[in-house]
Amino acid sequence: MSRQLLLEEWLQLTREAMPALAKRRRWPVRFDHCFQRILLDNAVGGRWYDHIESPAYRNASDAQLRDAIALGKAAIKGNEDLAALNRKSLEWRGQL
Repeated sequence: MSRQLLLEEWLQLTREAMPALAKRRRWPVRFDHCFQRILLDNAVGGRWYDHIESPAYRNASDAQLRDAIALGKAAIKGNEDLAALNRKSLEWRGQL
């Protein structure tokens, strides 16, 4: 998959697909930047900004974006618990 298609998939997932499902799924977040934080943090195993230069979606490696997208798709399918991923993200940030 080309870099452009990967970025388009990332933005569609986090700006459209996941926010559209948030209320119905009773996810703990609603906004695109929150989904991006959760997915990228969990893809890199810590605070994304400790691993990726900002802006993250432009500077993340293809592998990091693929991993983050896979987590988002798994959450949509019900194979990943978005609330648990959010808790891990917040713990890495010292917010829990």
